Amino acid sequence: MAARWVLSPSRYWMTRFLSPAELRRTGCLRVRCTAVAMTTAPVVAKIPRGSQKERQEENKRRGGVLWAAFALSLFGQQEQKDEVQEKHDEMVLLLKKAKLSIYRGNMEDATDFLHKAVVLAHQLQDQAAIIYTYIQMANLAFVRGQLDSAEKLFKAAMSFMLSGGTAQDDNAIIEMSLKLATIYAEQNKKELAEHGFRFCLDSLEAKLKQLCKQPPGKEVAGEVTGHVLTGEEEDLRKETRLLLGLCLDSRARYRMSFRQLDQAETDYRSALDICAQEQGEAHPQTLVLMSDLATVLDLQGRYDEALVLVQKAVDLGRLARNEDQHVLLSNLAGVLLHMGRYEEAERIYKEAMFQAKQVGDQATQDQIQESLEELMRRKQK
Repeated sequence: MAARWVLSPSRYWMTRFLSPAELRRTGCLRVRCTAVAMTTAPVVAKIPRGSQKERQEENKRRGGVLWAAFALSLFGQQEQKDEVQEKHDEMVLLLKKAKLSIYRGNMEDATDFLHKAVVLAHQLQDQAAIIYTYIQMANLAFVRGQLDSAEKLFKAAMSFMLSGGTAQDDNAIIEMSLKLATIYAEQNKKELAEHGFRFCLDSLEAKLKQLCKQPPGKEVAGEVTGHVLTGEEEDLRKETRLLLGLCLDSRARYRMSFRQLDQAETDYRSALDICAQEQGEAHPQTLVLMSDLATVLDLQGRYDEALVLVQKAVDLGRLARNEDQHVLLSNLAGVLLHMGRYEEAERIYKEAMFQAKQVGDQATQDQIQESLEELMRRKQK
């Protein structure tokens, strides 16, 4: 029995799902109420004959009736606005409660709050709020393993976005497509999963090529200058490239499940290059990718290469006080175990176990315990 590897969680990639702040900036969570137009038809009335005083009194009476009708109309309109505002405030409060429930780990309460919020979003006919809530519901179902529900909710959110004019290669659409591909991979729907990964990668690569395409240079003060990205363009380029890294990381994990080690290695190396360039060599996600690439090299029997890579991840993690350091240590110990360096492996496994207990990572503790038992069996041979 081989020592178990611990694949680190990929929770450090940047994502583009709209946050409440982004939605507020774009007006998506504002009340969208259409003011009721007040149209007054021309009043045709016979002016009664009589004294000037009688006509003045009649005009006052008519003016009073018209003013009362106008005041009632204004009151009704204000009452309608107040009702819409009340629903909007209730919806925002429900979304805040859902977020707090997720933070506290109360997933059932979060689901209930989101269901109530989406009902209000539909009543308000606020399409952006509907999209935002569907995405939150889909993400929650996804992490809870409710894959069928997550699939339907992601598709519903994408349908609303596309019908509202969102481009098919928008990063939010691609990120949801990636999650759908991951769902199909979990459901063993191989053809759909591979098609999904391919769509995401092709779309992002084409988008990056277009973003980075240099127009013909212009001569300024005797020097030829090329196109310089604006701040907004640079943000989009970085976001798109990081999303490409996330896609490569996800496909590498998928390929690992089929023991397609050469292909997984290629994807991991590309993802690692992107993450190191865009977020830095000591970024937590860069360290995750170093460790996961070392996993592939170890499974290929390339122990020396694996050791160099995972040792580098551990050293950088110590300096950066990486919160997943126990995972990196466990994987370092795994390489040493496979190389037959049992004393070093045991020492590092125990260090990893101590840190895993400190952070309350029971799953990693269980895997380290299994590896320690394997180490003891090997030493006794």
